[in-house]
Amino acid sequence: MEFSDKQPIYLQIADYVCEQILQQAWPPGERIPSVRDLGSSLEVNPNTAMRAFDYLQQQGILYNKRGMGYYAADDAPDRVRAMRRARFLDVELPNVFRTMTLLGITIADLETRFNTFQLAAAS
Repeated sequence: MEFSDKQPIYLQIADYVCEQILQQAWPPGERIPSVRDLGSSLEVNPNTAMRAFDYLQQQGILYNKRGMGYYAADDAPDRVRAMRRARFLDVELPNVFRTMTLLGITIADLETRFNTFQLAAAS
């Protein structure tokens, strides 16, 4: 995994875990890789992976069964979507609107692109 300088590594790891949950690689109620295994596979210090797990546990996405490891919560996909949706609307969308304004891109232009995207995805 390539890490960027724009966001702390533990949050990038948390995003990776969330993506695995959304892609159903790690389904709700299933045990996920251990802190050590994930740290090793991503080539990061286990303490950094642990920080990501702690963060996701605080968000209610993961839970820990003492002595058995971490598991994706039953409602983890819904929680991940809600968290990502809020971040997109609060952080990323204002930047998109700013860029659209600077480049003269209209909502109609976006609708055309979106409709083309939907048609391509349906095929």
